[in-house]
Amino acid sequence: MTPFGEKLRALRAARGVLQREMAAALAVSPAYLSALEHGRRGAPSAGLIHQIAEYFGLIWDDADELRTLAKLSRPRLKLNTAGLTPEQTALANRLARELRNLDPMTVAAMHQILDDVLPAKPEPRRPPAKTRANRAASARDS
Repeated sequence: MTPFGEKLRALRAARGVLQREMAAALAVSPAYLSALEHGRRGAPSAGLIHQIAEYFGLIWDDADELRTLAKLSRPRLKLNTAGLTPEQTALANRLARELRNLDPMTVAAMHQILDDVLPAKPEPRRPPAKTRANRAASARDS
């Protein structure tokens, strides 16, 4: 299960909503919704995240949390270690091999180590699609 899937399931459970009911409201299949919850599908589109936030009546921080969790919920990762040190490459490979065997406390400790040593970087904000479309149309007209 991914962080997004876990949150989605918790939201449904808290409101007593069945997957099939929610899927019908969002115009997706129940199988797709189940796959999202179980981490068998990648992060949903920004549009679907928005629909889910509206469906549950999420505002501000709660909606932002859902978007953040979606970004952290890619079940199949590719990691390019070209240009990294041999030690960094070895660490990446070891994590890929051993991650399944780590208990939740160890994973939390590793998150804390990274939080302590890496400065928080705000996610770059992309302009709304409408703005990008307007810019593209303006560029064509020029």
